[in-house]
Amino acid sequence: MITLKEALKLPKEELPHLKQDLKKRIEEKKELNAYISLDESGDGVPILIKDNIQVKNWSVTSASKILQGYISPYDATVITKLRENGLAPFGRANMDEFAMGSSTETSYYGKTLNPHDYERVPGGSSGGSASAVGGGVAIASLGSDTGGSIRQPASFCGVVGMKPTYGRVSRYGLSAYGSSLDQIGPITQNVEDSAILYDIISGYDPKDSTSADIEYSPITPNLNPNQKYRIAVIDNYVKDASTEIQQAYEKTIRTLEKLGHTIIHKEMTDAKYDISAYYITAMAEASSNLARYDGIRYGSRVEGENLKDTYFRTRSEGFGDEVKRRILVGNFVLSSGYYDAYYVKAQKVRYLIQQKYSEIFQDADLILSPVSPTLPFKFGEKKEPLDMYLSDIYTISVNLAGLPAISLPVDWVGNLPVGLQLIGKPFDELNLFNGALSLEQGLK
Repeated sequence: MITLKEALKLPKEELPHLKQDLKKRIEEKKELNAYISLDESGDGVPILIKDNIQVKNWSVTSASKILQGYISPYDATVITKLRENGLAPFGRANMDEFAMGSSTETSYYGKTLNPHDYERVPGGSSGGSASAVGGGVAIASLGSDTGGSIRQPASFCGVVGMKPTYGRVSRYGLSAYGSSLDQIGPITQNVEDSAILYDIISGYDPKDSTSADIEYSPITPNLNPNQKYRIAVIDNYVKDASTEIQQAYEKTIRTLEKLGHTIIHKEMTDAKYDISAYYITAMAEASSNLARYDGIRYGSRVEGENLKDTYFRTRSEGFGDEVKRRILVGNFVLSSGYYDAYYVKAQKVRYLIQQKYSEIFQDADLILSPVSPTLPFKFGEKKEPLDMYLSDIYTISVNLAGLPAISLPVDWVGNLPVGLQLIGKPFDELNLFNGALSLEQGLK
């Protein structure tokens, strides 16, 4: 598959041929179910868009039954930026319903397959985006990351997935799940493509109240894979990972040392606290954000005997089981008598997690961490919700702290990829990309 960097250099008259070739590839691998639909919107290099990002005149459903029939009346800011830079939205990527999942099994449109093993999940919630790029049926894609939803599927599908610093990329036009956690980011074939797409979508946006109004310097012209860094490894984190992940971690540490980087050993607070703080926070925010989907203003509606009954029937039939579960838990932790016991306590833990990262970054430029505790798992393997939630154990603290991170493939176990992530300081994406590019080149 042509890279994004190469595609951007093509003469304009070559783009229709590129799109035709892409359509042929998508048809040949339609069993992946990575695309919900193939939509073209404007001229430019074709970029796959996760189904929770608004594209004008497209059906945008967050892979949910409750939003069937909704047509977006506007472009998200990131889509406007794509169009301004010679790119164009090209198809809707399958995903977990409302980005709630780690396997893309909860989609109203059916599950997406892992391009390297059809019996295994592609990760989630941006599973369609990662499967398409990993399977050679997308040049690049935009996903969203609330607790690892770009990095984990990127790891499972053998591609590069990058979560920006919170506030660096506009959330205007992104269907909200956890408003203090969500970020849009690129899923690409390599680190340089990730930097190119990141440069295009980044920057201050007055339409987003959480957008960071600070100076932005483009990354791509300043990439330097020869820069040397102090990279922290989290010893106590890795003990809970599978043998394959631990071996890939140790192998990558040796590679970084050979490349001239300095490895320092650190410890983090037990990751079980990350899980608790994250899911309380995310579900509380989700219960508030998803209250707007009631069948009255947009989306599908199931008529009841009265207004209350219409709400009840619409939401009962429109939401899947996992979404209902998170709404219920979110309402519970925000309810009178439980707010202080759960939500307030989770925010205190979140602050402690942020402080721990700050302490480590006093001595380190970057942190190397696993992305997932296991290799891509088989469909139906994690039937218990808690088992599924634990697959996010290494990614969610990054969102709680608002940090940038990038996942890239470092090894293979048979036909299955292993990804690790580098974590950076807030708004220090240049050093994050430099470190990732150095590692990527060192692994070749």
